[in-house]
Amino acid sequence: MDANSGSLSGLSVVDLSRVLGGPYCAQILADHGAEVIKVEPPSGDETRTWGPPFDGDTAAYFQGVNRNKLGVMLDLTQPDEREKLLQLLQTADVLIENFKVGTLDRWGIGYEQALQARFPRLVHCRVSGFGADGPLGALPGYDAAVQALSGLMSVNGEAGGAPLRVGVPVVDMVTGLNAALGVLMALRERDISGLGQFVESTLFDSALSILHPHTPNYFCSGKEPQRTGNAHPNITPYDLFHTGGADIFLAVGNNSQFAAMCAVIDAPQLASDPRFTDNRMRSTHRRELRAELESRFACRDGVQLADTLIRHGVPCAPVLTLGAALDHPHTAHRGMCVRIGTYQGIASPIKLSRTPATYRTRPPGLNEHMEQLFGCKGTEDAPA
Repeated sequence: MDANSGSLSGLSVVDLSRVLGGPYCAQILADHGAEVIKVEPPSGDETRTWGPPFDGDTAAYFQGVNRNKLGVMLDLTQPDEREKLLQLLQTADVLIENFKVGTLDRWGIGYEQALQARFPRLVHCRVSGFGADGPLGALPGYDAAVQALSGLMSVNGEAGGAPLRVGVPVVDMVTGLNAALGVLMALRERDISGLGQFVESTLFDSALSILHPHTPNYFCSGKEPQRTGNAHPNITPYDLFHTGGADIFLAVGNNSQFAAMCAVIDAPQLASDPRFTDNRMRSTHRRELRAELESRFACRDGVQLADTLIRHGVPCAPVLTLGAALDHPHTAHRGMCVRIGTYQGIASPIKLSRTPATYRTRPPGLNEHMEQLFGCKGTEDAPA
């Protein structure tokens, strides 16, 4: 399949963003058929150097969020190069950027200052740390710092331990998802009004938005959440457990699942034990329940136990390494690994029945498509 079969076929996107949130947003659109032109400064997107590991001269980090894009290099500090950008915007539906707030205005190409009037149908999406105004307005934001500021780190880590950064850049990724969602909302509204609009997705807002259930718990109780390691603050048993083999994670969300688990491990009496009859009681007696379960898990193989439990309706899984997860048969069944030549990546998790995502081109070399887009020669060092 090619881009013409995608749900966003015919959509033209100019991606001025760098690092993660903006490029991830643009790759979501590109995977589903949009033509995305990635515009980089002369030094390139800095994540090209964020290695090892490297694929040729380009870091794997860059490769992870920039496939299905055409690549050009423009020095937007120069007026003639800004004219080339404006040339691209003449036919663009969407502009994505994550410049420091005020940069485009300084160059005379801010949204309200210039682009809105010149390109009234353009959807302008800005990804930023904190937005343009307010106490933190226009200040730079990076994932880990926003994890700290938003309270996310305060709820992550072992009980009694120090606050801990989440092991993936979850704030950047969610900000990219919110940006893509906002772009699609604005495009849907444009079908009615005929007008584009400004879309903003910030790291700070996105971080606050994903703190469920800690924020509703706090609003209700007024109590600061405590770090609980792998354990869920509201549900028991919802935690990592040791077995005679691999560790497993149980995610028991209701009484029927708890009863089914007890039956599988030949301990039906636990389901009627007054200490464990419902989630409120199980949460009150967490330690006793853990001891009861792990004493029974100790003689069982974790992988086999997890498989048996999930097939009896009990959410459970062995704790796998990344390599094992990528090699899992269900990963292959879901088509979640992509290969384009020597490039490998994770497929789109968004599955559409008639117009699925397509994987057409590997991430571009720096300035690879300058000749194609502007008629002047670019680089020849794009990886094969």
